[in-house]
Amino acid sequence: MSFPPIIPKVTMPKAPDPHVDPAGYLRSIGAVRERCSLMLAKAKSNQLNHFDVNMAGFSDTTKFVVSIMKRDFAPDYASIPPHGRWQHFNVGGKDRIEELSKSWPRDVDTSERCRRYLDLFLISVLLDAGAGTSWSYKSNENGRTYRRSEGLAIASLEMFKAGKFSSNRQQPHQVDGEGLRSLTVDDMRAGLQVTKDNPIAGLEGRTELLQKLSEAMMNHTYFGADGRPGNMLDYLISHPTTQASSVPVVLLPTLWSVLMDGLAPIWPASRTAIDGTPLGDAWPLSTMPANSPWETIVPFHKLTQWLCYSLMQPMTKLMHIHFAGAELMTGLPEYRNGGLFIDTGVLTLKKADAKRGLENFAINSEKEGKKALEVVPMFAPDDDVIVEWRAVTVCFLDLLLEQVNSTLNLNGADKLSLPQMLEAGSWKGGREMAEISRPNTQCPPIAILSDGTVF
Repeated sequence: MSFPPIIPKVTMPKAPDPHVDPAGYLRSIGAVRERCSLMLAKAKSNQLNHFDVNMAGFSDTTKFVVSIMKRDFAPDYASIPPHGRWQHFNVGGKDRIEELSKSWPRDVDTSERCRRYLDLFLISVLLDAGAGTSWSYKSNENGRTYRRSEGLAIASLEMFKAGKFSSNRQQPHQVDGEGLRSLTVDDMRAGLQVTKDNPIAGLEGRTELLQKLSEAMMNHTYFGADGRPGNMLDYLISHPTTQASSVPVVLLPTLWSVLMDGLAPIWPASRTAIDGTPLGDAWPLSTMPANSPWETIVPFHKLTQWLCYSLMQPMTKLMHIHFAGAELMTGLPEYRNGGLFIDTGVLTLKKADAKRGLENFAINSEKEGKKALEVVPMFAPDDDVIVEWRAVTVCFLDLLLEQVNSTLNLNGADKLSLPQMLEAGSWKGGREMAEISRPNTQCPPIAILSDGTVF
């Protein structure tokens, strides 16, 4: 009989004081839930600037999400995997990651296998910006066609296996700075099968993101002498705050620092900044207090959180690492989770904003020279509408988790975690509602104008 590991009590480091170090605070994981939570009272009292809120309809959202989870997992809810990139690789029920691992020689030890997983997962997450409604990918291995997140997952996996991100011909199954540095737009166009008839949103932006990743890999403290994402494993295990118990105990803020600081060079310089420090995925919002500049900004760090969720999986599974403080992570404020609350009637875009968004959509369609099958309001990622939508989505996902656990009568250790609810409920539910509401494109109810670096 095996017993669960004994995890020592770990004290989390405090986030920087926003009055002393506002940029440090807004870049911390703790700031995301704290800043977004200010929107919940406004939402509950229907005082948002851009959306009408029907909190009476929240129970219908909960019922819908619970119905999906019962359909797919009842009664074994404990078997729900945490939200992460791993599941996308296994589309169609095929365990491609296990097949990949079996293709490696037996003398490749567990640590190196984990490093290779981290290499692949990081590059795949970075390519996982919205692909648009027209793009698809035909697998070179089985001839099947995939779209959206799964299509990007399979494309990145097949590029990884072909050595497109490695500078080492003897070891194609890795990602390193030198390999990324040589990538071109034409390489990415070929790898993602982009043509005039198969366009993808933000091809140039995606390519530039990976080229800039090569610069980030020069941080040898995090990524080792050969500049591989997977070398963060060694940094985390040897970190002074990591505890060696029955399993290694890594502080979530330590992983967070690797991703926020280590990947800082990849983000566009034009994003929100304070005192010259770029904040990444953080944006001003008119509904927030305006006592000082930092208070107007809402941080989301969606991609960094998506990376955390995705990279924690292989480290937990292969190396049995326990991440202390994982509860600091929030629900992901992206279009599937956010779309769920619009498509189930909790949020309705106000008329003036809907009119402006539809005008934006028409202008973009004319610019791209394509006729739209389905029309939805469209906004840039820094538009107040999008920032408010994302902020309230973070609040609503916490509330949804409470109601889902209550409805399923799950208590104590049996309660679903937020990553489990995201995986089997809100993200999947948002996608299924989009398929019902907009069957031709399955697009979200609000479109975000993507440059390939916005997630």
